[in-house]
Amino acid sequence: MASNPADRGSRGKYADRLDPEFWDYIDRVNSWYPPEIVAAPVVEQRAVYNRMCVAFHQGRPEGVTTSDGGVATASHAIPVRRYRMEKGATAAIVVYYHGGGFVLGDLDSHDDICAEICAGTGFEVVSADYRLAPEHLHPASFDDAFAVFEWVAATSTLPIVLCGESAGGNLAAAVAQATRRHARRAIGQMLIYPSLGGDETGRSYVEHAKAPLLTLADMDFYRRIRSTPGQSVDDPTFSPLKDRDFSGLPPTVIVTAECDPLSSDGETYRDKILAAGGQAVWREEPRLVHSFLRARPTVPRAAKAFARIINDIARLGAGDRVLISPLVGEMAGRPEGGAKDRDLSEF
Repeated sequence: MASNPADRGSRGKYADRLDPEFWDYIDRVNSWYPPEIVAAPVVEQRAVYNRMCVAFHQGRPEGVTTSDGGVATASHAIPVRRYRMEKGATAAIVVYYHGGGFVLGDLDSHDDICAEICAGTGFEVVSADYRLAPEHLHPASFDDAFAVFEWVAATSTLPIVLCGESAGGNLAAAVAQATRRHARRAIGQMLIYPSLGGDETGRSYVEHAKAPLLTLADMDFYRRIRSTPGQSVDDPTFSPLKDRDFSGLPPTVIVTAECDPLSSDGETYRDKILAAGGQAVWREEPRLVHSFLRARPTVPRAAKAFARIINDIARLGAGDRVLISPLVGEMAGRPEGGAKDRDLSEF
């Protein structure tokens, strides 16, 4: 994954496909990971990841308050962090599941992102610190994600919006599918470059198998490390795209990056929801790669993409028949798959 900032040849076909400021971000991320880290124990990899997250942390916007707590289960407590605005009433609550390949991440790794969602929407945000692999194999992370949803549903009367990034997008989708007939089911879900267990012979998997910051080899590692012996890939709580029923899901927005092997998952998930009579929009952000949210302070494309995501969350939380934010014009040159060609005047 590492690249030499001075060696354009090492960047392959992405040398000119990504903006220079995005390459600065990629090089900064890679500088945290020496080649030998791949053989290091997971606890050491987490330590490096956590230090990197601290270095990228942008602080919390003014007016955002936080409180830490726990969701009790029969065997353990799940740490959660609540974000609220000091002033003003909130209209919805966002349940947020962080990324990290089911191996990395915690309440601190995505703290500023959650705080900015809170400030940008005015909604309360509950961030869930689910159990990680390899210490806790599937379905531990899903069970925790589900438990946090049920706790929010039981302790708040606010409409619920599910939101997840990467591995967290997998969990948000799995929870949405498992709770679609719940009395307090989510009124919307926002999936950010989610890993949904799609067909690895699909478009983006082939085109971007060796993309910066996430490769097929990385994905295979993350899938294997969270799997129990004999894990079925057809389990929808493991791979949401393997579900046989996509009806009854809340209005859904999926945002992916053009140069990401996972982008096809977003497109396929949208199509399955639409085919089942639901409401879904897929937006592929051009000239970006996986994990672009962390690039938002220095990469204008990433900042604009995050602003659109916050706008989408706000509109999902507003209830039925909401407008979805303006779409990226070029849609990576694929109008046949682009949401820009659909009538989104009513959603």
